[in-house]
Amino acid sequence: MTATADARLQLADDFAASEVIRPAAVLWELSARAILRALAADDVTVGGVWSARTGVWRRYDKPWDSPDSPGSALHLGTISCVYDSPHRYSVTIYRASVTTAGIRAGWTVENLCDDALQYADLDLASCPRVELRPPPRPYTQQ
Repeated sequence: MTATADARLQLADDFAASEVIRPAAVLWELSARAILRALAADDVTVGGVWSARTGVWRRYDKPWDSPDSPGSALHLGTISCVYDSPHRYSVTIYRASVTTAGIRAGWTVENLCDDALQYADLDLASCPRVELRPPPRPYTQQ
């Protein structure tokens, strides 16, 4: 595959593997803080490989070429999470996806999650879990 084709795949976020984490993995306050601090310190704009924003943590193969553009860095996968759920200061991981470039590089949903969770001495298999209930039905006046 050409570099141009690889770039198009990256721009389209062509997820080759995606998994809903059930029951959802929950990071209690101390673990969540440790991971969020470490992901910020390992940010792509400061020489790291993570781009962690509220609710979305993206893993790249190398640091970005500039603070505003990934340049030649390949997006390997994304972890989707909810902050302050099920309790305040907790983070719940509910989905992880690996791009085509990530699959080619040997990444899986499990080792993508493990790469982020390592900062709190956790892995996906040992991470605490929680069953999230669906939201209540909206109130309707009869």
